[in-house]
Amino acid sequence: MATVELRFSAQPEHVRTARLVAAAVARRAGVDEAVLDEVRLAVGEACSRAVGLHRSHGVTEPVRVVLTEEEKTFSIEVGDGVSGTGSARASEAGEGASSGDYEGDAESEDEMGLAVISGLVDDVEVTSGDDGGVIRMTWPTTPPVSTS
Repeated sequence: MATVELRFSAQPEHVRTARLVAAAVARRAGVDEAVLDEVRLAVGEACSRAVGLHRSHGVTEPVRVVLTEEEKTFSIEVGDGVSGTGSARASEAGEGASSGDYEGDAESEDEMGLAVISGLVDDVEVTSGDDGGVIRMTWPTTPPVSTS
């Protein structure tokens, strides 16, 4: 199992780098070429969401991206340092929030980002805890063809 870990400060300009690294590692891991655009978009969305959460909650620790190549799968975990994020908070978002309410708008964006990721990735899991939230996305890989 090969793992690449990327940490970057919560600045929007670093999201592009995370997308490029994710696509390169996914290609090397054997993710189908036709799916690489979806990998890029999903990682970009997850990283943008994490950056937004860090900035809106004043979190100074870096955003974490862990790319893991296993025997038949490739997974990417994007973690933020904001406790209470993820599926629990996203499912409560928007109830009773007015459109002029900043927190309501942020929660709507959070829900939208999760919806986009769910549309791009068949196997996605969103968790949250005291240490922050994690979006785990998984794609199947194609084993390398032997040329012997």
